[in-house]
Amino acid sequence: MTTDLWPPLSVIRHAFETGAPPGDAPPGVATVAMPHSSSASAGTPVVSDLLLPLTELARRREAVARRAFTARWAPGRLVSVVHDGRLLGVLLDRCIHGDLWQGWMAAGEPDWASDFDVLLEPDDEPFEPMFGVVQAWNMLTLEPSPQLAARVLGEVSATRLAAIRAVHDEWAAHAASAISPEPGRIALRAVGGAFSVLSGTPLGPQDPRTDYQALYRDAGLQLGRALAQPQDETPAAPPPSPARPLPRPEDGWWGSIRRWFGAEGWARPAFAAVALFAVIQNVGLIGGRSTAEDDEVRFRAVPVAPVAAQANLVVRWKDGVRIDEADRLLRSMSAEVVGGPGPNGVWRLHVADPVGGLSVLASSPLVASARPASEQP
Repeated sequence: MTTDLWPPLSVIRHAFETGAPPGDAPPGVATVAMPHSSSASAGTPVVSDLLLPLTELARRREAVARRAFTARWAPGRLVSVVHDGRLLGVLLDRCIHGDLWQGWMAAGEPDWASDFDVLLEPDDEPFEPMFGVVQAWNMLTLEPSPQLAARVLGEVSATRLAAIRAVHDEWAAHAASAISPEPGRIALRAVGGAFSVLSGTPLGPQDPRTDYQALYRDAGLQLGRALAQPQDETPAAPPPSPARPLPRPEDGWWGSIRRWFGAEGWARPAFAAVALFAVIQNVGLIGGRSTAEDDEVRFRAVPVAPVAAQANLVVRWKDGVRIDEADRLLRSMSAEVVGGPGPNGVWRLHVADPVGGLSVLASSPLVASARPASEQP
């Protein structure tokens, strides 16, 4: 496999060399200092491969600065941490207990992405472009501490975080893919029967991305080891156990959906609306887990989404309705979500029997209002 990927692996490896002299970067390689980094303020540039034009890089970083994220850690937040003088990116997944957090390493080399890497998209902006590739195969644990000099440089939506968790579960289950190994190829693919993500392709024999992943996996292990070992502890202390994937839920696909959307207040009405849209509507667009499309790569230039059915009913849920409650009701009447949420939290439905469906909705304690789609509110 001779595919040339950018930046070269030698440049990436150089950036991981502890104590490398500032002027010792490989010749001909552009470097750019990460803003607000300790290395940049000390006059030592951080080796960062210039994957974007300078104007675009400046625009994205200016957007992050304008957003002015608070320092609070929360699920879905993208943070930069300092380890051995290097800036590393971490997407926070969940707080395990106390101040201990679990997350995934985030990098900035999309050429090197595998099928278990998730590329953040324009809808996820603003975020630091240096950390726009989330390595769902590279889980680590860490906790806020002064030595990390952590900064929040982005935040993904609840739906995006759920999709990344689904990709991680596929990696943990050693899910096989029918996609051919093509280093440097990025495409849109279905995950978990409910999401679509931008990712790379599977690793192949003699794949250069194997060495790339080894570099970042070692960086994650070293970061966890440094945080777990006190400064005065002898080097003979046993290393900490690496982060492990969570066990698969016992209640199948729906249990996976519940876990992907997290236990951190997923039943909040606004969150339930997002979850309902992602799970019910996207399943219809992607085709579900049982279709042959699950292992296909779909490129953005090719229109693949089928035309949605016309809505014949609209519904507005009461405050506090959970996604599982709404889902059971919609399945009982064979309803398909085709749009929403709209103004005032209205969802548009297609029902095979609109008269009977309207009767079911009107009599349900979960529904605030329901009417035919043709009627004006």
